[in-house]
Amino acid sequence: MSAAAAPARVPAAALLGGLAVFSAVALLLGPLWGSESIEKWTAWTELLQLDRADWSVHTRILNLRLPRVALAWLAGGTLAVCGAVLQTLLRNGLATPYTLGVSSAASFGAFLSIAWPGLLPLGAGLSLRLGALVFALAEAGLVLAVARRARRADGLILAGVVFNFLFGAATMLVRYLADPYELASMDRWLMGSLQAVTAGAPLALLPWLGVGLLLIAWRTSALDQLAFDEELAAARGVPVRAVRRDLLLATGLLTAAVVAQCGPIGFLGLLVPHALRPFAGLRHGILLPACFLAGGGFLVFADLAARSLELLGRHSEVPVGILTALLGAPFFLLLLLRSRF
Repeated sequence: MSAAAAPARVPAAALLGGLAVFSAVALLLGPLWGSESIEKWTAWTELLQLDRADWSVHTRILNLRLPRVALAWLAGGTLAVCGAVLQTLLRNGLATPYTLGVSSAASFGAFLSIAWPGLLPLGAGLSLRLGALVFALAEAGLVLAVARRARRADGLILAGVVFNFLFGAATMLVRYLADPYELASMDRWLMGSLQAVTAGAPLALLPWLGVGLLLIAWRTSALDQLAFDEELAAARGVPVRAVRRDLLLATGLLTAAVVAQCGPIGFLGLLVPHALRPFAGLRHGILLPACFLAGGGFLVFADLAARSLELLGRHSEVPVGILTALLGAPFFLLLLLRSRF
């Protein structure tokens, strides 16, 4: 029996409680460190007690970090949940939130906005995010159209591969035609970023998260049945096609919203579900909340490291997508070596 199908070894309350503590510690520590050191007690005290005009520089730095930490927590938890859902839905342990091509489509929309800002004259940041979101949602709609005709889950994977290649080629074409001075901005987009200086970025995610996560929660019991066998689930009265459609819609919306705000942050949606399945088993009512708590805390700590690392003799912010891959890849290899395949 594979590690993913092994029975849960930790009681649900202990698992979720431990991960809640981990996530809370990440949220508490995340704003306190970075390339600029601050007086932590002074900053928190002034933030809670003084008017903005009376804040010291320490409090102003803390106030800039808080939206970024909130964005990291929401994005990390969302990507981990999407990865867990898609791995079950597609019956493929290598599925990630980007398997179906949403990230490639979002990157294409972002690159269009960077290369030709006049297409969406809304300001650089807003037009980039809107362009990414529009194309990501359009691609998710194409995947849903394929899902109506696909009889097997691997048909969706093949469709995702096709869309990845298609939008990847279109993205390279935009890079080729764009002004060379814009290539640095495009490269930074592909590395993933959590640069948020106002509360608008995390707040913009909340409506999408509300719709997507509620839809997943509604189909959680059906997802438990699909984890064993689709034919058996259908025999037990599960509307397999409707469940697949709803879950693809939910993961597409969630992934599109996160990628539009943060760019493609890789490996998290693959690593976290695999790390937690030996403890939560196939009980998605436990696995999915555990993934959200662990993924959110992991990305907050990864971003904390990205903001704090000193490279080449100076503090230089490393794109968080690079760091998640550097941290996640060795750990995932360790999981593979210790699993019972």
